[in-house]
Amino acid sequence: MSRLFCNECINKQIEIDHLRKENESLRNENYKLKKRLKEGYFSSSTPSSKKPAKETATLDKVKRRGGAKKGHKGHGRKGFDVKEADEVLDVKGPSTCHKCGRPLQNVGTKFRSTIDIQPVIVRKIVYRLYEKRCCHCNETITTTVPELSPKCLYTNRALSYLAEEYYIHGVPLNRIATRYGLSVGTLHQAMQRIAATLEKAYDKLVKDYRQASVKHADETTWRIDGKNGYAWLFATRDTTIMTLRNTRSGKVAQEILGTSPLPGVLTVDRYAGYNKSPCKMQNCYAHLLRELSDINDEFPNQPEVTSFHNAVAPLLKQAMELRSLPIADKDFYRRAKNCKASIISAMSIQANHLAIKSFQQIFVENSHRLYHWADDRAVPADNNFAERSLRPLVIARKISFGSQSENGALTRSRIMSVLLTLNNRFPNQSLQRLSSFLNHYAANPSIDVYKSLFFESSSHPLPPPP
Repeated sequence: MSRLFCNECINKQIEIDHLRKENESLRNENYKLKKRLKEGYFSSSTPSSKKPAKETATLDKVKRRGGAKKGHKGHGRKGFDVKEADEVLDVKGPSTCHKCGRPLQNVGTKFRSTIDIQPVIVRKIVYRLYEKRCCHCNETITTTVPELSPKCLYTNRALSYLAEEYYIHGVPLNRIATRYGLSVGTLHQAMQRIAATLEKAYDKLVKDYRQASVKHADETTWRIDGKNGYAWLFATRDTTIMTLRNTRSGKVAQEILGTSPLPGVLTVDRYAGYNKSPCKMQNCYAHLLRELSDINDEFPNQPEVTSFHNAVAPLLKQAMELRSLPIADKDFYRRAKNCKASIISAMSIQANHLAIKSFQQIFVENSHRLYHWADDRAVPADNNFAERSLRPLVIARKISFGSQSENGALTRSRIMSVLLTLNNRFPNQSLQRLSSFLNHYAANPSIDVYKSLFFESSSHPLPPPP
């Protein structure tokens, strides 16, 4: 049998195959590099502030500084009058002229508004407690400090302030301790005692969340005791529940939502952990829009993909923006009905590209989770509320790298849930209400924690000292 190919031809073919593979690999790397230069390191999830400049942008536009443009009037600094001021101080000035030395005569007054911030001052206080004895039964009674919990070094007002700084504003506890000369260990123990006190309120907040007409849920990574875990957020407009767990299992969502049928609509992304939720669900259009953009970027030279993206993307954006427009409800529901019909029509068109078919299948199979926004204006088509509510915790994660123990995660869950809910229901009063509650609880531990925090007056009357 004669040989069909010589050794030289075989070697050339091997080299050709090798070069083809290398060429294909270089093409893929070049595509990824161009995509990264266009979208940033996180593709469509890259924050707008981190996105690189466009290729067509001139050097002048790249170097252009942000902020107000020339000719723009702007809002300016807002002043306030005497009625809004907390204090009015008189600045009389000199009594004689600095030029001739003769007396000055008052001809009018002017007002200048300003804002002053008084720094936090740590004060060491010693209370002298008097002991009193009953002349009848010989019972000895020692007076108590109304603003101090039993066996606690720090006042309730100080603990409330430190809790808000740590859990809401994200200031590390070590930095707080260093700034004010406090003990980190003592602060940790104090926060754990506060969390144990707030446990009953936490359980009732879960019940409030379940009965809300519009609910949101989301989760993000959170390390616990050096191991990967998750922070779960369940929020409404006036209730926020935070729970830190070492799992992303759907059992966590089931624990908060329960198993009995619930009213309202739950807005989430398409994570399967919420599939067994006992209420109606609305999937987030922002996540779907991002997936559609990724498909368009992955197949830039496919006319069918480009056409589908250009037709559907504006509809998804319209659905998310429609409820915030300053229009009457009648006009909203008319536009929502038309937008919904357009989306359904776009998803029913026969497509040839597999990526388009896969995206259309999401809307076909989950139609019962995608159009509640069109039936009720209170239901958003996106889950941005949950994303924004998670932001303080994400910032805390970047600073603290998570919780150091299971007990620390539980403490953060309880305190953050109560403080965030107080901020929702009583803006700018969370510190005052928590401090007042702790005073009231120290005097009477049998009070209803939930009602005392969220319903009763923030200035609890304390019993007179014995």
